[in-house]
Amino acid sequence: MSQPDLQQRLLDHLQEVARPRHAQWDPLGLMGVRSYVREQLEAFGTVEEHGFQEGSEAGTNLILRLPGRHTDLAPLLVGAHYDGPLHSIGADDNASGVAALLELAGRWSRQPPRRPVWLVAFDQEEWGMLGSRALARELREAGQPLRLMVSLEMLAYTSSEQAYPLPGMERIYGHRGDFIALVGNLGTAALLPRLARRMGPHVSTKVLPVPAGGRAIPDVRLSDHSPFWDQGYDALMVTDTSFMRNPHYHRMSDTIDTLDLPFFCGVVEGLGEALAEV
Repeated sequence: MSQPDLQQRLLDHLQEVARPRHAQWDPLGLMGVRSYVREQLEAFGTVEEHGFQEGSEAGTNLILRLPGRHTDLAPLLVGAHYDGPLHSIGADDNASGVAALLELAGRWSRQPPRRPVWLVAFDQEEWGMLGSRALARELREAGQPLRLMVSLEMLAYTSSEQAYPLPGMERIYGHRGDFIALVGNLGTAALLPRLARRMGPHVSTKVLPVPAGGRAIPDVRLSDHSPFWDQGYDALMVTDTSFMRNPHYHRMSDTIDTLDLPFFCGVVEGLGEALAEV
């Protein structure tokens, strides 16, 4: 598939998802995006609506399970949150992750990956990662093994400048925000370089393994992977580094026209190839 075709498909998804969609601020927008994501995933199989209640808040995760070439292997769970921030269009955060999730669903339905894959559209990440918290807890209580959980969290913004959560990191990772980051717990440390090598022909990829569930670096916990860390699963976040690069984070200016679509295509191509062989 050519990059122009991929870019157009991703742009089509972005145009449907990048709109106000928050459980408290714009619940009708959230319902509309939920319907769109469900409809798109249903083209590839049966979609489970996973309802949850966390305190006084309720929501709905959407789960599509695709078979792998080796059905006896523990599944890979790949997720992206479809709710958006307060007072933001949320193109990068996280329409980009949702668009990538939908593209990967289509790709892996046509070309089954090595192991079964569960694709999850998470609700209410912006309200405290409630959807992922509920699912991670239920999977742990059920004794469900996972090979890896992957959170797709802001994938499409590049910048000539890059900040970091700790001083000195720029000496390792550079001053330009032109890479995609894989941030994992220590259980993923051996896997991260292999994923980065497979993604490398498509997009510059850098890795960061963090100890102790990232508690010493709170900024690396700000997505749906961290509830899985807390439940003892190996998990990683794929990210353009969010507010450490993107000045439009949680602003109405987080619009599609600010995104780097060729970079985004490279991220999706890289993920499609690398995760298929985990």
